[in-house]
Amino acid sequence: MSQTSATAPALRLGTRRSKLAMAQSGIVAEQVRQVTGREVELVEITTYGDTSREHLAQIGGTGVFVSALRDALLDGEIDFAVHSLKDLPTSQPEELALAAVPQRVDPRDALIARDGLDFAQLAAQAGTARIGTGSPRRMAQLNSWARSQGVEIETVPIRGNIDTRIGYVRSGELDAVVLAAAGLSRVGRLDEATELLDPDVILPAPGQGALAVECVATNTHLAAQLAELDDPYTRAAVTAERTLLAALEAGCSAPVGALADLLVDGQVVTEMRLRGVVGTTDGTTLVQLSTTGPVPASDGDLTTSRDMGRELADEMLAKGAAGLMGERAL
Repeated sequence: MSQTSATAPALRLGTRRSKLAMAQSGIVAEQVRQVTGREVELVEITTYGDTSREHLAQIGGTGVFVSALRDALLDGEIDFAVHSLKDLPTSQPEELALAAVPQRVDPRDALIARDGLDFAQLAAQAGTARIGTGSPRRMAQLNSWARSQGVEIETVPIRGNIDTRIGYVRSGELDAVVLAAAGLSRVGRLDEATELLDPDVILPAPGQGALAVECVATNTHLAAQLAELDDPYTRAAVTAERTLLAALEAGCSAPVGALADLLVDGQVVTEMRLRGVVGTTDGTTLVQLSTTGPVPASDGDLTTSRDMGRELADEMLAKGAAGLMGERAL
C-alpha cells in the first residue's frame, strides 16, 4: 500500500439500507479496498422505492431505487454507489460513469415453497396454489407455465424485503414466493430455496444477478480503479439484455425477461445466445424469442451485444410485444 493510499480519506460507498443492499455493497467494498488500498465506509441512503408502499408498477418502477443514490453522487455526498443492475434505468446519464459490472452470480429466480415443494409439485396439489411476487414479469411467466400444464395457480402481488416475503410462506399466508437467487445467496439464505427455476420456464429480469458500480464521470482516477472490478463477459451479456429492454421501450418493472449466456462446446465458447420474453400478467399471451451471435469481444467493444439486443427487440415487436406492455400487462 502506498503512502498516499494509507493516508487518503476513506472512500464513501452509497448503498440502500436493506439487508440485501448492505450485503452486496459490503462485497464490493472489500474488492475496492483491495484494488485501491483505501478504506471504504458504507453510507446508507433511503430511496423512494424503499419508503413507498405502493406496487412498483404504480410508482413507475424505473429508477425508484436509484435516483437518491445518484443525487448523492452528484452532490458529492458519496464517492461511488452500488446498485442491483436490474434496477438501473437503461439510459445512462452523461455525468455518471458505469465504472464496473463485476462478475455476475446466478441470474435465475428461486422458489421458496411450503413443505419443500418444487413448482410442479406445488401446482399439482389439490386447490389453487397462491404464489407471491412483486414482479409482472414473473407473474406472466408463472401463469403461462401453469396454463401450459393445465393447472391452477394464483399469483399474488407482494412487496417487502427478503425476510418479509419469506415470512408470507412461513406464516401460511402464501404457498410460495419467488425471489432472485442472487439476493438469497448474498444474504446467506439460498439453502431455503426449494427450487431454482430453469430459464426455460422463467427468464430472469434483464441484468438480474449482476451489480453496477457508479461514480461521477469527472472522477476519472476513481473510475479507472473501479474498472478493475469489471467482468467483460458479464458486461457484454447484460448490455445485450438491457439494450433489448430499451428497444422495447420498457422500464425495469415491465413484464420483460431476458438472459444472454455463452454457449459452450466442450471447453470452447462458441457464441452468445440472447433470449427474451414479454407477456401479459395473466399468462394468456407470451412473445418469446431468441437469437445467437458471435462471442463478445473481451476488449470492451459492446457493438455485438447492442446489435443483438436491438435485433431481437425488433423481432419481438413485429410479433406484437408492444401490445403486451400496456395496461393489461400492469
